[in-house]
Order: sequence, then structure tokens, then C-alpha cells
Amino acid sequence: MHRRTLLAGAGAALLAAPAIAQPARARTLRMVPQTSLTALDPVWTTASVTSAHGYAVFDTLYSVDSNLRPQPQMAEGHDVSADGRVWQIRLRDGLKFHDGEAVRAADCVASLVRWSKRDSFGQTLARFVDAWEAADDRTIRIRLNRPFAPLLDAIAKPASVVAFIMPERLAKTDANTAITEMVGSGPFRFLKDEFVAGSRVAYARFEGYVPRQEPANFMAGGKRAFFDRIEWQIIPDPATAAGALRNNEVDWWELAHPDLIPLFARDSGVKVTQVDDLGFISILRFNALVPPFNNPKLRAAVLAAVDQADYMRAVNGENVRWHNCAAMFPCGIPFVKELGAGVMNQPRDLARARAAIRAAGYGGERVVVMNPADFPSIAPLGEVTADLLKQLGMNVDLQQMDWGTLGQRRTSKAGVDAGGWNIFHTWTNSVSITNPALNYYVRGQGQAGWFGWYENAEVERLTDAWSQAATDAEKQVIFDAIQRQAFETAPIIPLGQYYPATAHRSNIVDRIPATNPLPWNIRRA
Repeated sequence: MHRRTLLAGAGAALLAAPAIAQPARARTLRMVPQTSLTALDPVWTTASVTSAHGYAVFDTLYSVDSNLRPQPQMAEGHDVSADGRVWQIRLRDGLKFHDGEAVRAADCVASLVRWSKRDSFGQTLARFVDAWEAADDRTIRIRLNRPFAPLLDAIAKPASVVAFIMPERLAKTDANTAITEMVGSGPFRFLKDEFVAGSRVAYARFEGYVPRQEPANFMAGGKRAFFDRIEWQIIPDPATAAGALRNNEVDWWELAHPDLIPLFARDSGVKVTQVDDLGFISILRFNALVPPFNNPKLRAAVLAAVDQADYMRAVNGENVRWHNCAAMFPCGIPFVKELGAGVMNQPRDLARARAAIRAAGYGGERVVVMNPADFPSIAPLGEVTADLLKQLGMNVDLQQMDWGTLGQRRTSKAGVDAGGWNIFHTWTNSVSITNPALNYYVRGQGQAGWFGWYENAEVERLTDAWSQAATDAEKQVIFDAIQRQAFETAPIIPLGQYYPATAHRSNIVDRIPATNPLPWNIRRA
């Protein structure tokens, strides 16, 4: 789906009154999320829309501030033994779940254990853990087999597969099975009776939530809820979403479509701002389990043929800032060098690229590219890739679907003739992949890792070494070594870094700049 196709008929749509209009309610925040919420369990999936849902319903022991430093959240504090091998975390008093039950250390232990089986940083931490224990109802004890300095960084990590705390009875669910009952201790309750997949999600303020006393600071601090209700209205068509915002039928459009941003410049009732400072990274993900991209030489040959500008222009047009980033981590953060520049920033030579594809052993196998037609910031990526692969002489099968279907299908490890896949595209917020343990795109965890199941024992060894590194110089060497491994074997192709916009009614104030639409602190003036 090209941007021009996506916006066909936009003028007529803007004049029409969408069928999603609701009576104005001053204490209800009406938001259009980035896409439909299909998976509810924020520990089971990396989908950003599910993480946003998670931040409304659940809370964490520690959270990061605007400098990405861990701060106590549900915890009141911690202590560490002299040898660094025993951590004890003390819970704040008065914490309750939405079902009225008190939050206990046993709930936190079960939640951390389940999270550590799903998250890449959690899996790294788990290799150092001898035991997760509840010393008493308010004390979590973590006994390590050797010191692990970034323990708080792991359990405070933001954005994707967050270490959210759930009741023990839910957290004991198998890590590979998605939880559907939503009981957290966060500032809002999920209203299951109002949930209509693909249409509507609703939350009510949790009266039993006691925020921290300090001001909100990114993911940390006092999570004060100023709205009684939050309603998500799923509007896949960007023109309809823009019309709803301009007509005051919704308050907030999480990701404003680039081509429609100029409309808001002439509307004093709408304010447009950059989502956050670190931006997003678009990626192409290969399935490393099934042919033909179980061949790392073929993946690397495709990577060498990519021009990031093609992808960034297709998604962002002229109204969103973007830049090339020839790195496997976000550009502009500590330790990240553009080590792929020598491969990715060369003038494109399709003849040479076709020769590299043949030399890598490609034999005409069908290449299934899954593409979410209902996701405007991802759908153009699949179109660009399909066009490129055809130019490279590959047998491309571009399959359009909705994001919910893609999210389910990407879990399949079957071959393409049995319903499997070869490529899909996505994006991540930069804050979620800022170090080797966090970056699940390039972790080499194989069958235990992220969809695509890239395996690289050397990357895993280097990640463990990073967690033990004592100096910045040691960390730099490890960052560079991991990037070199990733560019040689290409588990993903980075497609560029960009800084999308969010749009809301002008009377919506105090939004915390973050890549997830945080439901606290924001209010109506």
C-alpha cells in the first residue's frame, strides 16, 4: 500500500462525519492508537500497541527516568550484599491489584520469572540467577550465581516486553501462552466488557492506585491519572482519523500520518509535536529458520542492495524528519558507530547486487513477504521491499493482511508452503534497543529468541561479556564486535531512523514525550 493509495479520497473523507463520534466528556480522553489492539498480554508480545495498553493497566518495580536511569516505582528501595550476589527489593506499602488483592512479593517473583523467559534482557539476567524468592510479603530476594550490575536496568527497561507485575495466579501462566485476563495494579483498569477487537478499547481510572509523591519523569515518578476514562477508537484510515481529530470527535491521534500534518498547521484547535527525541527505527526482519533466508550470505547480499532513503521517503514523505542510520542500534546514543556505512551507503549497483544474490546460492525459491495493509507506518516498507527483491531477480509473494493477523502468523516456524513466512517489516522505538541485552533484533538466541529465530552463539557470548564490562572502553569493543557480527550475517536490515509526530486537541496538555502514549500526567486544560 503506497502512501498515495492510502490517502486516495482523503478530501471527501475529511468532509464526512465519521461514524465514531461520541458526546464530549471532559473527563474522558479519546485516543486513536497506532493500530488495533489484538494481543492483550504485554509480556507475550513485543507489539508497541500492546505495550501502550500495558502501561495503562500494569506497574513495574522500577522504571526509567528521562535519563534512562532506573528509579523505584512499586519498590520503595533495595539493598545489595557486599559480594553483589544477593539483591533485596522492598515493596511500597498499600499496593493493590484491580481485584482488590494486595500486591505481594510472591506476585512480583512469579511476574519476573515469566518475564525473564520472554524478554531478551530478562533471558540474559536469568542466566545469572540462582533463585527468585519472596523473603516475606513485601521483600523480593534475587540470589545470583555471580554479580550482574545492570539488574535494575533489566527490570526497569521501557517500551517493549516490560517487566510488568501481575497477580501470581496469572504470572504462573506458561510464558509461551498469552494471558487474556487483565488484572494489574496500574493507574487504569481494563474494561473487558467494553473491549471490541478492531474497534474499541476502554479503561477506567483505578481509585485504589496510590501514585508516588515525586513528579512524573518519563516512565518514573508519580503516575497521576487526570481522566476518569480512556477510550481508544480504532480508525485504520488516516484521513478519517484526521477528520475526527479536527472535528473534536477524538482528543489524540497517537501517530499522525505525515501527509496530513500540514492540515493541522491551519487548525488552531490541534497541536502537533514530535513523539520523542530518540525517534523510531524501521527494520526488515528475515526468517532465519526456513529457506531461502536461512542462508546468511543471501541475507547479507540483500542488505547490501538496500537504499534506506527509499523506505524513509515512502513512510515519511516531506513532513517528518528522518535520516539514514547504518547501524544495528539507534544512531545518536552512546557506543553506537555506523559500522555498516561501508556496505549500506554505497551507490546502488543492481547488476552487482543480482550477481551477489546468485553467488549466495539463491535458486528461485518463493519469498513470502507479510505486509500489514492497515498499518500506515509499516505498509509502505513491504511495498518497497517487494519491488527491490523483484529487481534482484527473486520470486516475490507479497501477502497483504492486517496487523493482528501478521502478529499471529509471525509466530509460525513452518515453511512457506505450510503457511510460514520469509520477511516482515516493523519498527521499534529507539529507547527499547539501546544496549546489546535489549536489542532483541540482533540477539542470537535462536529458537528461544524473537520471531525469525536468528542464532549466533558469539553474539550471545558478547552480550554476557557486555553485562560484566567494567569500563566504557570494554563496552565499546563489545558494541563494535556485535555490530560486525550482525552486518556479516544480517538477522535484520535497518531501514532508517525517523521522528514521527503526534497530534492532539490544543486543550490536551502535559503529555510526557515518549514513544508509548503514556496515560498519566496528561490532562485537559
